[in-house]
Amino acid sequence: MPTKYILVTGGAGYIGSHTCKAVRQAARTPLVVDNLVHGHRWAVQWGPLIVGDICDSSLLDHVFERYRPDAVVHFAAYAYVGESVREPAKYYHNNVGGTLTLIDAMQRHNCRRLVFSSSCATYGTPAEMPIDESSPQNPVNPYGRSKWVIEQILKDYEAAYGMRFVSLRYFNAAGADPDGELGEDHHPETHLIPLAMDTALGFRTVLEIYGNDYDTEDGTAIRDYVHVSDLADTHVRAIEYLGKGGASCCLNLGTGRGHSVRQVVSAVEKVSGKPVNTKNAPRRPGDPAVLYADANRAAEKMGWAPRFSSLEAIVASAWHWHRRQKA
Repeated sequence: MPTKYILVTGGAGYIGSHTCKAVRQAARTPLVVDNLVHGHRWAVQWGPLIVGDICDSSLLDHVFERYRPDAVVHFAAYAYVGESVREPAKYYHNNVGGTLTLIDAMQRHNCRRLVFSSSCATYGTPAEMPIDESSPQNPVNPYGRSKWVIEQILKDYEAAYGMRFVSLRYFNAAGADPDGELGEDHHPETHLIPLAMDTALGFRTVLEIYGNDYDTEDGTAIRDYVHVSDLADTHVRAIEYLGKGGASCCLNLGTGRGHSVRQVVSAVEKVSGKPVNTKNAPRRPGDPAVLYADANRAAEKMGWAPRFSSLEAIVASAWHWHRRQKA
């Protein structure tokens, strides 16, 4: 029986590698294309790795001709908000231009199912909570705008060419593979939980908390943390949904509950048994006080619900992997 491949762009990255494991568990073979700028060769464990860039149309033609993937899961993108403000050209050329090169290759090779890694950054600073899929999209930085532009392109490609897609708008991805095989390893690291763990382990002297004067219970910003394995599960569900003829859609992925920065720090201290030294720093421009999702549509369309919904469970999985890696 021929191998059924799913092309995973950016599959050597954090969420991409977890999704590759979930794809393999669903009896498909993930085929990773990654330029390894931010991804890791060691994270590709469940299928072939082709080192290359999605902006290379000849490489993509070779991939589609040789492997004939059934569908594409598209993660490959730059994702540092601050950098996107300093270097918007880099983000538009790579994120938008690379996606156009990819979906044009899909068109040439009659592959018409795409699961797209989008972001809650497309909403910008929302007026109301929780955020559902009908909330206005007003991204406030080039990273968020690049994801928003891609969503509009996908809608146009569906109308003109029949491409079907699921766009998954993540909230704050966190945690690590419960089996301990994968985890979060960014360079540079900007995410709160691994930074707090580095501080607990003594690899950082202090954790900066950006803003302690928000209109929240403890003054720090509140975010919706969703376990990376739950995100991976949704990508597999989205592939199956499109395979059964499901209509294109955009879906929020979150737990529907928010936790403050101080609550996250407390959870890291509880799980690790170590103190996390913190200091207050000014707010970052454009950071809303509160962001959390209404993810009911993902439940209705795909039967998805986060399994690792408690903050302590998310932090514990991250600590298990992080401590071993630092050792």
